[in-house]
Amino acid sequence: MASTWEPGAPGVLRLPSGRLVRGRGLARPLPEGPEPEFALYLLDRTPPAVAWEDRWVRWPDFGLPSDDAATGAALREAWTRADRERVEVACVGGRGRTGTALACLAVLDGVPARGAVAYVREHYLPGAVETPGQERFVTRFG
Repeated sequence: MASTWEPGAPGVLRLPSGRLVRGRGLARPLPEGPEPEFALYLLDRTPPAVAWEDRWVRWPDFGLPSDDAATGAALREAWTRADRERVEVACVGGRGRTGTALACLAVLDGVPARGAVAYVREHYLPGAVETPGQERFVTRFG
């Protein structure tokens, strides 16, 4: 069985550069295998304590982050660290906010903003990025 950080493993998005990022819904148990070394949590409340380094972006369910500058910095950090560390991006369900963030990471990785949502839906989860506002957020990101 594939490790949770290998291409093709459930929830793992391989970006064009080869970086691997695991998307996850916090409502589900932590997958077996190695733990993240860094995680970006996209929640409207303080995330649970974890044993690895993490960042929290205040982001309501079905909405948009409350601070664009802080969100951009956190996404850039996650993208940079994914080059050498196991990075996880997570919200409660692992679809809308997580998919939106993964699409932004794809933009940072060179995917055109207008194609980033389609890229994430093809390579991560077909239902990722749940609202028109989240789609617009990705096309404006960069």
